[in-house]
Amino acid sequence: MTMDGGGRGVRPAELLLTSIAAVSWSFLAMAGIAALGLHLLGADAAGALGPMTAAAVVLAVGGSLMPSGDIEAFGLKGAGAHTAIDIAPLGVSLAGALLLGMIFARSLRRAGATIGAGELAARAASVVILFLFLLAGLAWAGEDSVTFDGSGLGLGGGGGGGGPKLEIPGIGDVGDIAGGLPDRLTGLVNAKAAVGFSVRTGPSLLGGTVWVLGVLLIAVLGARRAPLPRGWQVLHRGVRPAVAALCAVLVLAVGAGLAAAAYAATGDDAPKRVLGAALLGAPNGVFLAVPLGLFVSWHGTASGALTKVLPSPLDELLSARADEPVTLGRLAELDALVWLLAVACALMMLCVGVLTAVRTPRDGLGVTAFAARCAVALGVATAVALPLLVLATRVKVDASLSVLGFDVFGAGLELSGNVPMALALGAAWGAAAGAVGGVLACATGTAGRRAVVYGPQAAAAAGAADAAGPAAGAAGPAGAAHPGLAGPPGPYRPSPGRPARDDTNPYKRPLLPDERSTAPTQTGRPLPPPRRPRGSGYRYGAPPPEEPPPPPPGPPPRRR
Repeated sequence: MTMDGGGRGVRPAELLLTSIAAVSWSFLAMAGIAALGLHLLGADAAGALGPMTAAAVVLAVGGSLMPSGDIEAFGLKGAGAHTAIDIAPLGVSLAGALLLGMIFARSLRRAGATIGAGELAARAASVVILFLFLLAGLAWAGEDSVTFDGSGLGLGGGGGGGGPKLEIPGIGDVGDIAGGLPDRLTGLVNAKAAVGFSVRTGPSLLGGTVWVLGVLLIAVLGARRAPLPRGWQVLHRGVRPAVAALCAVLVLAVGAGLAAAAYAATGDDAPKRVLGAALLGAPNGVFLAVPLGLFVSWHGTASGALTKVLPSPLDELLSARADEPVTLGRLAELDALVWLLAVACALMMLCVGVLTAVRTPRDGLGVTAFAARCAVALGVATAVALPLLVLATRVKVDASLSVLGFDVFGAGLELSGNVPMALALGAAWGAAAGAVGGVLACATGTAGRRAVVYGPQAAAAAGAADAAGPAAGAAGPAGAAHPGLAGPPGPYRPSPGRPARDDTNPYKRPLLPDERSTAPTQTGRPLPPPRRPRGSGYRYGAPPPEEPPPPPPGPPPRRR
């Protein structure tokens, strides 16, 4: 039995069961999303779905792959494939993070109003250990090879100056490769390419450790009703409302992206590929668009067939201006509708600010002081969140396939954001949104209405309400999200926040004519109980003695 700082015993069985529930549901969700997305993309047509799913889950939690290749053409060896992949399918990551964080935060409520630092560390450590154990198993399973035949790749396109065509499962026809090859290379139709991949166990376990610790930290900071150790009141009152509001709005934005992808799939020639790409990469697109809409600059290059996977007008900008930064203004030069992204991101930040103000306790502060509190909290949260989004959405993919010294396939894609700019703009946007949200909440009377009382204060308020009686319990503790219980039935009391009205008070409502009684009302002291004669053995408070039976009736009278 583990003892925390407050002397409370934590049973190992409870730690094990909660860890198994959190980690198992998280991995099941990630594996399900990854398998479904890869199947819809058609990737299982070129290789086994199981190892590819394991590799996708490992990439989603911060792992890395080691691709390799071997080519045989014209019966000769000495060809190779060189590939580098640094991209995380955030659709898989988000599904696992949501379930892991929700189950872990809910398990903390069993600790009571507060939780000891030792118990919190023990619960987190058990989750991390079990998570890494399962991740190591996926790293062992995530090894396979995908074999492409030359005829399946479409390399026998014939002469005529046109380059051979290449069709990648999940992407489709990506056009000419290497800008057109000599006619003598059309013999590659008989080539066979075996492109393999294996999970790098050491770096994957290190990345998984960072990922799971980050998810648990966000869960503790974002779960407003989960207990915290004593002395952490500042985090509960200032940081938690901002983190919870920011996470909720970002998840809502991902849901909107999925809805847009589903709508686009209805009019596309390959709806399965659109839905599969949305399941795996919708958060990638949303988390890339949010910093870009908040004027964070990006640097990117794209070449070869991978430009086909970029949305418009980003593909045109990266293809034409390889050395220039990617900004919202440069994208708007190609399509003026891109400015709507800035409007949508500004409205999103305003929603985050209002939600933060509604969940932040006011504590009798004025409008200016309350708006300043919301601005500081949301500014700090956004200054940390925006660089994390930039780092999570970075992309680096390099692929080359060479045969006998001839470059048959070459493609590259690199996209990374400016982290210092994201830090500065995140602080500025968060502070502005928090201040505006605080003012709007005070103006509408919703400031602090959904605030949650800190654990020890909630317990003390509940004890005081019980001691004061049902009258105090009807009003509830100050700052509580909901009023307390009204207590046992009794005289009519209006609900808190509602003015008393005579027409709704049953004691002041005028009686109808048929409800009035004609009997006079008599006042005075109640009559004492009747006295029994002495010797009867009756004492006041005792049950009354049984009465003797009545005498038998006499004889009937005679008739004259």
